[in-house]
Amino acid sequence: MVLKQVELSNFRLHRSTSLSFSDKLNLIIGGNGQGKTSILEAIYYLCTTKNLNLASEKDVVTFGEQFFEVAGSFSDISNNKTRIFFDNILNKKNFFLDDKQVFRSADIYGKFPIVILIQSDHAITLGAPSERRRFVDSVLSQASHSYLEILLEYNKTLRQRASLLSLLKETNDKNLYSQLDAWTETLIENGSEIIKQRVNFVNEFNVYMDQTYDKVIDKLEVPRIVYNTLCDMDEENTKQKFNDAIASAREEEKRKCTNLVGPHRDDFIFHINELELKRFGSQGQHKTFQVVLRFAQFFYIKDKLGKTPIFLMDDVFGELDFFRAEKISEYLSEVGQTFITTTDFTRMEELNLIKENRIIKVEHGKTSYA
Repeated sequence: MVLKQVELSNFRLHRSTSLSFSDKLNLIIGGNGQGKTSILEAIYYLCTTKNLNLASEKDVVTFGEQFFEVAGSFSDISNNKTRIFFDNILNKKNFFLDDKQVFRSADIYGKFPIVILIQSDHAITLGAPSERRRFVDSVLSQASHSYLEILLEYNKTLRQRASLLSLLKETNDKNLYSQLDAWTETLIENGSEIIKQRVNFVNEFNVYMDQTYDKVIDKLEVPRIVYNTLCDMDEENTKQKFNDAIASAREEEKRKCTNLVGPHRDDFIFHINELELKRFGSQGQHKTFQVVLRFAQFFYIKDKLGKTPIFLMDDVFGELDFFRAEKISEYLSEVGQTFITTTDFTRMEELNLIKENRIIKVEHGKTSYA
């Protein structure tokens, strides 16, 4: 799958920008704050309906304007057009696929697979467990629509159950316990399926991690992801352990008005050479692991969906030494359409550019081809 072109209107610094792209590498060059990352953000919107940096849509609209619009055309087995329009006054976002409005983001997610490597990825290896869960859930949700639907249902159950726990604390109405039991049963059913699919994912994904690490640093390090879940990994006993853990935590849950047990509390522990990355990894090892996670995600999704994802990389090479940058550049030849932003003109040689590649210069929201 490739993105052939995009058009941006009132999108951050881009008042009116129209771009066509190479099917291979697209290098976006410019100084800080000139609008490079905004192009990646627009592409991410077209593929997911979501903002790349979880920002408010109101923050995306060009200052003084009332709306933003992004449109793009994709080419795969068939051709598709997507468009997103946000009205700043109504605070309303509309997404269109082939001129038909789509009301659920879940109906788009995975249709135009995309992989992103951005500055905030450091939170995946260095941050809280929620960051690692978000990474795994995002990969699985693109690769499996059934997982996405189960996850959405599970999160809905968490909200409903938390509200009920709060109501129980306030009123101590005994009649509410039957409702709580019903929500608990749903939580266990969907939560157990999430755990099962995450277990299978980690087992498969570790293979992709091994293969990618071999390419990037020549087998100097061995990566591994371990799924740390309260319910262990015994599929037959997961539901029973889940049920027992919730029963034990019931009074504390009611006191705190929150869900204390389930896959929303789990973590994924990253290891290098059997040492925990978060505790013992160097800055270079963290950055390498983050890069490898995204390349592994690319090939995992490609194999699962039979589609080649679009790969976005935001100013990655500035944080890598020459050895790792060169290895990753070589690896890009195995990837499909890629978009890379950079501020450093001097490192272009590391990318081994060919005539099929496209260089786009950005200056204060204005673009030109080099």
